[in-house]
Amino acid sequence: MASALSAVGIERGDKVTRLEAFVDASFAFALTLLVISGDTIPGSIGELTDALKQIPTYALSFNLIAQFWSSHALWSRWFGLDDALSRRLSLTLVFVLLIFVYPLKMVFAAFFHAISAGWLPATFTLQSDVELLVMFQVFAVGYGSMAIIMALLFAHAARMATPLGFTPIERMRARHHRTNWLVVAGFCALSFALTLILPTDRPLGHWLGLPGYILFGLFVFQFIRWRVFVRRERRMEAAG
Repeated sequence: MASALSAVGIERGDKVTRLEAFVDASFAFALTLLVISGDTIPGSIGELTDALKQIPTYALSFNLIAQFWSSHALWSRWFGLDDALSRRLSLTLVFVLLIFVYPLKMVFAAFFHAISAGWLPATFTLQSDVELLVMFQVFAVGYGSMAIIMALLFAHAARMATPLGFTPIERMRARHHRTNWLVVAGFCALSFALTLILPTDRPLGHWLGLPGYILFGLFVFQFIRWRVFVRRERRMEAAG
């Protein structure tokens, strides 16, 4: 006899669905677009050195994309939703990711280029402060859009909690990750707003990077919130 879960196309982590496999492959493809040497093999020691200098940029870009992949993988394993809404949201996530991947690399390259006084390379040239703010805007829109999609996926799971009989821990997981991604989207909205109010008619120095610094501060906030969530989950597991 089919269970309530299987009746609506749900596999609670017991096998990889076609949707999950497609998302995994798409994230893997996005990471190949970030490889440090681009589409060519270094032809000299100088070129190899320049390629290796891109490792910090690649590392942060890899980490950020891995956060989205990991969150989607957890969502799949915990809730296993494979209905029409889940497919639409997951495919939209992949669509935005493949557009977002290059602005992501550009922002991190610009950051390391600035803090290393030009020693670490940037693979593009900005002609004005306005162009830097536009780059931050594109990054905030892409990052924020992906965060909203992830929040909608976990919100969908939270709405299914009662009819599908989720456990208290599963309910908590859905609510926590929904809120977490909404906070990320909020930080992105703040970053975007800063790009609109910063004056460009006079030199701003390091203040020009404030929209980017806001997003780096988000990583600290997320780490603290994750530690609180883990402790709470362990207490619930211990209490049965």
